[in-house]
Amino acid sequence: MTEPANTDLKTSTLPHTAAAIARKSLTIVAFGSSTTEGVGASRPENTYPARLAMELTQALPGVRVTVLNRGQGGEEAEDLAGRVPDVIADRPDLVIFQTGTNDALREVPLKRFLELTRDGLDAFRAAGIDVMLMEPQYCRAMLDAPHGSEYVQAMRDLGAAYAVPVNRRHELMRGWLESGRFRYSDIVTEDDLHMADAGYAALARAVADQILALAQAR
Repeated sequence: MTEPANTDLKTSTLPHTAAAIARKSLTIVAFGSSTTEGVGASRPENTYPARLAMELTQALPGVRVTVLNRGQGGEEAEDLAGRVPDVIADRPDLVIFQTGTNDALREVPLKRFLELTRDGLDAFRAAGIDVMLMEPQYCRAMLDAPHGSEYVQAMRDLGAAYAVPVNRRHELMRGWLESGRFRYSDIVTEDDLHMADAGYAALARAVADQILALAQAR
């Protein structure tokens, strides 16, 4: 089921992704820190990038879907900036750019975070790659971070400024809990920071729905 909070149809599209689907070969790089790497998942196949590949393969019969996991736990914007050229070298049609959590927890100055993230967005745009941003998760660690909400908003502001879609993970997770769809322990691990299997599965489904809607493949 499509998650309405994530679908920015009036402001964002994924033209390179749509073209790749039309030619029956789609490559996505999941780029980020521990959420992307899959810390908290019980097995590699339960990470969100692995689940995303499954969701898109099922939704796009006849399309060869490749999702490369380029997540490294603990990274801040500074670390991610150093890996942008490697991601471009993968020649993806779409990069899912997950960032902001570690910067918020370590109180990296927001101005510096924004500068580095803009540099990455500029580089991906210049390389002709679609980008979807993924905001920080909803969890106790982020709620306790002094400026956590500012980083969530910063990701949304970047999405608006660059006209790229934002996966509103923070809003999604809060909605899952408030609706009773999940208990906190279903989607967040005991460290109150990383996501658990059920959370990764639901996140992958939401990301897949968002990609399909914005690429006009559904």
